[in-house]
Amino acid sequence: MTIRVLLVDDERLIRAGLAAIIDAEPDLAVVGEAGDGAEVPGQVSRLRPDVVLMDVRMPRLDGIQATRRLLETMAEPPRVLVVTTFENDEYVYDALKAGASGFLLKRTRPEEILQAIRMVVHGDSLLFPAAIRALAAEHGPAARAAGRGARWHDRLTEREADVLRLMAKGRSNAEIAAELFVSPQTVKTHVGNVLAKLQARDRTQAVILAYETGFIVPG
Repeated sequence: MTIRVLLVDDERLIRAGLAAIIDAEPDLAVVGEAGDGAEVPGQVSRLRPDVVLMDVRMPRLDGIQATRRLLETMAEPPRVLVVTTFENDEYVYDALKAGASGFLLKRTRPEEILQAIRMVVHGDSLLFPAAIRALAAEHGPAARAAGRGARWHDRLTEREADVLRLMAKGRSNAEIAAELFVSPQTVKTHVGNVLAKLQARDRTQAVILAYETGFIVPG
């Protein structure tokens, strides 16, 4: 299967560089480009990409609003990876909360960009768990103070709670299976149950919710 990628960035040079990296891979293809978030819904509807590489800061409509629009208006939206210059950019956390599945730094090495695209399509692992922990440490207390501390985690079984903690460490299904001495298929079932109980779209959303409600404490 060829993974279809849409590039969204207001800098043409960055789009060209990403396209050259991605199109050189036999299993990846850039199917379109956009220079602003306002163009994203139309491009996604027309081109049906699997992944959108979304610049987080753009002049008319930023990556946060564009991501939110995709998830609110499409029954089966593509995965979104936001692209930013600084890992502590407050926009990154807002984009992840809006529904992005992960983020990339613009200085990320080409091979890591390719790996991230493949990973997010398969939903197997959380990207940059250390950076997300740092973002959660900064923004989580405010979210808890705003009343996001509902005790949904009481609905998790003990094993599901263990799986969620390992997801927050960025472990893949295979790694979780090895650590808990169960099969990868069992882990996949537990992950599905966790996402359903948290009403989370993917692993990243589940982990952010776990931090914001105090189920997992950064550090």
